[in-house]
Order: sequence, then C-alpha cells, then structure tokens
Amino acid sequence: MLVIGPSGEQLGVMSRNEALDKASEYDLDLLCVAPSAKTPVCKILDYGKYRFEAQKKAKEAKRNQHVTEVKPLRLSPVIDVHDFNTKLKQATKWIESGMKVKIDMRFRGRFITRQEVGMKIMNDFTNELAEIANVEKKPKLEGNVMSCILAPKKK
Repeated sequence: MLVIGPSGEQLGVMSRNEALDKASEYDLDLLCVAPSAKTPVCKILDYGKYRFEAQKKAKEAKRNQHVTEVKPLRLSPVIDVHDFNTKLKQATKWIESGMKVKIDMRFRGRFITRQEVGMKIMNDFTNELAEIANVEKKPKLEGNVMSCILAPKKK
C-alpha cells in the first residue's frame, strides 16, 4: 500500500505491518483513504481530529441545504370572486417567497358531475399566476380531488 505521512509527503509503498509501525512511530493512526485503488492509499493522521472535521463538514452542509416547502391551498368549484382573489393573493405571496403551492379542489356531492366548472376555475387560477409560476403538475382528478402544483419561475 502507498503510505502518505502526517504532513502530506509520500513515504512510499510498504506492507501493512510496516505502515502500522510507521504510524505508531508518529503516535498517530493509519487510515485507508482509497482502498479500491490499484495500490491502496493509506494516510497517517489523528483519527479523532479527522472524524471531528468530517462531522463539522456534514453539519455545515446540512445547515446550508435549502428545503423547498409545499404550501397547500384549497379551492371550491363554487368559489366567489372575492374568495378567489384572496386565495390568489396568498398563493402569490408564497410563490414570491420561493415556496411551491399545491392547489386542491374537492368535489363534494353532485359537484363531481360538473368537473368542467372546477377545471375552468383551476385554469383561471394558474393563468393568473403564469407570470411568476410554472405549472409543475397539471390539474388532474384523483378520486374526488382535483390538484395541481405550481413552482416559482427561475430568475
């Protein structure tokens, strides 16, 4: 195996026992960094410090990742103009802040026979938000709920 010293210099190719002796000479640990290479590469280092740095990097990466939130919004096939505009304003605010919006429309009772009314309202809603949002999932009826997902447009 190829052994790399604690300060980054190559100590050469040696057997496992020789590498372990060299590591104990430095009073450090031997870590195999590339076991699948043609000649495995091992490094002499302080394993406790190495593990601490790896955990620190993982925590930093987790802190910096961005999770996209999906906000639900429920419409009705018999929604009034004022209610429609209120829901539209709320959806606009969420989309501009970078969230996705899932729009659901539940058909209750005999409204299931009037799906075209619900589809018209859903299309009107998506058309109003067309400037700031893309339709990620087109309106589709699943059971008695029609739903679609809107995502903010990339800037």
